Amino acid sequence: MPSLTTTAAPLAAPLNRPMITLSIMLATLMQTLDSTIANVALPHMQGTLSASQDEITWVLTSYIVAAAIATPLTGWLADRLSVRRLLLVAIGGFTVASAFCGMAETLPQMVAARLLQGIFGASLVPLSQSILLDINPPIKQGQAMAVWGMGVMVGPILGPTLGGWLTDSYNWRWVFFINLPIGAFALFGVMTFLPGRAPRREVKFDAFGFATLSLAIGALQAMLDRGEQLDWFSSLEIRIEALIAVIAFAYFVVHTATAGEKSFFRYALLKDRNFATGTCFIFVIGAVMYATRALLPPMLQTLMGYPVATTGLVTAPSGAGTMLAMLLAGRLLRHVDARLLLLSGFLISALALWQMMHYTIVLSPSDIVWPGVIQGFGLGLVFVPLSALTFSTLAPELRADGTATYSLVRNIGSSIGISVIQALMTRNTQIAHADLAVHINPYNPNLQALAAQGSRAADLMVLNQTINQQAAMIAYLNDFKLMFIATLLVVPLILLVRPARAGADAGAAHAAMD
Repeated sequence: MPSLTTTAAPLAAPLNRPMITLSIMLATLMQTLDSTIANVALPHMQGTLSASQDEITWVLTSYIVAAAIATPLTGWLADRLSVRRLLLVAIGGFTVASAFCGMAETLPQMVAARLLQGIFGASLVPLSQSILLDINPPIKQGQAMAVWGMGVMVGPILGPTLGGWLTDSYNWRWVFFINLPIGAFALFGVMTFLPGRAPRREVKFDAFGFATLSLAIGALQAMLDRGEQLDWFSSLEIRIEALIAVIAFAYFVVHTATAGEKSFFRYALLKDRNFATGTCFIFVIGAVMYATRALLPPMLQTLMGYPVATTGLVTAPSGAGTMLAMLLAGRLLRHVDARLLLLSGFLISALALWQMMHYTIVLSPSDIVWPGVIQGFGLGLVFVPLSALTFSTLAPELRADGTATYSLVRNIGSSIGISVIQALMTRNTQIAHADLAVHINPYNPNLQALAAQGSRAADLMVLNQTINQQAAMIAYLNDFKLMFIATLLVVPLILLVRPARAGADAGAAHAAMD
């Protein structure tokens, strides 16, 4: 990647770090909000676009698949176009695509616009992380990662709440039109304050490597998104997608191992121990964080009868915990070993999941709020030092590829995590229901007593409903237990992380990327 910083070039002009940070974080927030903001508006879109229940989910899956496929291109495009130009194209394209989404009158128009959103938005998160690392000296990179992490992690949390308010107060089209002023401000800020540097035209494009990796990611995402609807491997479509993903990824691995420097994937990334370990951590964080967000709302609404508004109120404080921890971690990194913060964050997150393992069918709002705040605080405490440690030993020219890979692994982790817990949820509910229902038979003395009292069919229906609720609750608790175990199992990887390099040149801030 063409770095924003260099120790060789003289300072061309003072960097306006606050305005650069504000501009790129507006772009990041716009992209991360769109990963969840449209979810609550789907029922309203369905009628306008004349789409079926299955078809309207293409609004979500088209965006996810397009972003997943385009993310690995970030490093190469940053070299070819320069970071500044690529960021301008990404922000402008994403904003225009958002306008197309808001104006869509048919489902094909909406899916096409969402594909464009995914393609243009894919590079926004990795580029923002790379730029913040480059424009800040090492002593301030922890705080920079705290700011970046708030945009990445809080955006998806606020998305459903903001989307619901816009849909109720105006209509679903404003879920997309809200991006227009944000994108305009971000575009103006980047054009005005972000310096540029000449692109590296000599960088070659590995078409075969990109094609095989894109095919593997696209097939995997399609399989994960469609698996629950089609009963997984009992469906021919899912089996075909799984086979394509495995074969394409195998070709990509062999090609990467034999092509050397000509490979699309920068093999040097894997030689950096901190980066390799950090990507393992972020995979688990993506899986656990987004899986928890996917579990709680349906549990509260279907099992406990919480209204949608109340569900949003009791789950939103977890975002406050995340923001508080990130601000705190950014300051603590100057004085405390980042690995110690990492350990503390994982243990705090595990504590929250342990509390969730002990949920019952009757919960007060505080029983939901406090574990959520604790988990959010733990994840925020993890995210900042993890980002700093992951890139602390990585060469600046590898940052664009590294941040793209980092974001891609986090997204794949979240997709796999959500799919796994949803599949286990369905399976464990059926198993628990069978285990509980086995006691409902003519030989059960309690049922005999009910029959003797003239029990009606309505009583049996209530009994069956109670069994369904208890079976679902058992399945939810098993999912929380699985995430608790996964969080603890990843902790020993901290031993593989090297401390951040000390004494790096803090005066190397440059700005000539034109």
